[in-house]
Amino acid sequence: MRWTRGLLAALAVCALLGGSAGCGTGDAHERRDGASASPVGKLLEETDEEGRLYREVDKKGAPEVGIEVQPDSDDSWDVTLTVHNFRFSATGTRSVPVAGRGIAHLSVDGRTIVRLRSDQYHLDGGLVPRGTHHVTARLYADDGTVWAVHGKPVESTADITASEAGPTPTAAATTTPTATATDTVSGSGGGARTDPGGSPDPGGKAS
Repeated sequence: MRWTRGLLAALAVCALLGGSAGCGTGDAHERRDGASASPVGKLLEETDEEGRLYREVDKKGAPEVGIEVQPDSDDSWDVTLTVHNFRFSATGTRSVPVAGRGIAHLSVDGRTIVRLRSDQYHLDGGLVPRGTHHVTARLYADDGTVWAVHGKPVESTADITASEAGPTPTAAATTTPTATATDTVSGSGGGARTDPGGSPDPGGKAS
């Protein structure tokens, strides 16, 4: 019958277009692992210091991160991240960008020391010699691209100051994506400044 031949022809076209992906009822399709097969955000020409592309997303619902750095008694520092619209990916997660998911890169003075898959990290005092240093947490998608809003990376930076006697309790602050705020605290400990914006590198360890 004619309708039978038509149905078979339609199924053949679907097969050529890639199975169900070619004959779906919408633009977005969910993978079995929960990752969307549709593009997430827009890749920009801008890159980070390691050449990783920025992935631009709308400000509404975009990932946010704040950082708090507090001195510990053994001349080290406790780093706590506060995230919104974001969840950390577990080890072994596929390298596919998913909205609001990924890891954080923690850097000191622009040098990445660890890739975090949790919101806590213990920063060794040896990585923070005497003086003022910038500790930055930046959010990345699972494919290594940088989450960005209005062309700026979603990150947060704290300024800490270590003295010869070791750090002492100081203030800390958090901010919203791509904003900038500064707090300065006098004394032998340090201040904190924040700018919003995994498996460990040789310089540190991840939770």
